[in-house]
Amino acid sequence: MSRIRDDYEHSLWCRLVRWVNGETDPMKGKMEMEPLRESDLIGDSVYNPDRLDRKKVEQYLEDTEKNTEIRAFRVLYSMASVALCLLLIAVLLLAVSWLPVLGDPNGPNNNEVSARYVEKGMEESGAVNMVTNMILSYRGFDTFGETCVLFIAATCVIVLLRKNEEEIENARETDWKYEPKPDAILQKTTLVLVPIIFLYGFYIILNGHLSPGGGFSGGATIGAGLILYVTTFGFHKTQRFFGEKTYEIVKVGALSLYSVTMIYYFYTGANQIRSMIPLGTPGNILSSGMILPINIFVGLEVACTMYAFFALFRRGGM
Repeated sequence: MSRIRDDYEHSLWCRLVRWVNGETDPMKGKMEMEPLRESDLIGDSVYNPDRLDRKKVEQYLEDTEKNTEIRAFRVLYSMASVALCLLLIAVLLLAVSWLPVLGDPNGPNNNEVSARYVEKGMEESGAVNMVTNMILSYRGFDTFGETCVLFIAATCVIVLLRKNEEEIENARETDWKYEPKPDAILQKTTLVLVPIIFLYGFYIILNGHLSPGGGFSGGATIGAGLILYVTTFGFHKTQRFFGEKTYEIVKVGALSLYSVTMIYYFYTGANQIRSMIPLGTPGNILSSGMILPINIFVGLEVACTMYAFFALFRRGGM
């Protein structure tokens, strides 16, 4: 049986949850500078305006014609800027001069790795799109890391900018003027465009292994559709089908399923175990093994990240 803690309110986990939700600030009273007291502003304090001839100080600082230090700094700053630009141009030109000739068969980019992608890519992964095959199969570890970076970036923005419901309600009066006005033309146009944008985004995701596209581009399209809808109708109507709970389920669920899939691939690949997931027939929608589900997971992650950035920077919540 689990034991219930009597001091849960003072536990580390409870304090962490309150900090993430923006209810408490563990640095309050520890990092802020205390304001100067009235007694500190009189007497021999440097803050005493009677001890400084402000006009002379401002005239000395702003008189660039006679102030030799400012003139020398500006000259050296200009010279250093020009020298840095020339050095950067020289380095770039030198790097370009050493690049291999485009199409050179002996170039370092034409090696056994790229040859393996082209010759064995469709056979080993079942994906017709070579770019998706390379990104989600041969370099799946890199793509998984990029998806984790998106998740961490959205989490950091939530920690820094998230407001609780009380703060959002208190800011309603100041935030109301930024809400979209009831524009019939804009709303009718959005009602027509948003379903098309969503449909096109899902098409890009589901056909990423067959044609140009994939999870990143399809997710960006869906995220743009969500931002268009919330910009037109506001957050209250958007929350009816994509609220905070839905966002958390989709975002965490997509990354979790992606993690389980990659763990399976890492385990079978490292131990040279034949995968039990069939590749299907190349060219069919249900093919390429787990590349199609991975595209879906990545697309949902990208769409949620884009919408979270907009919502949190916009109003501090979803």
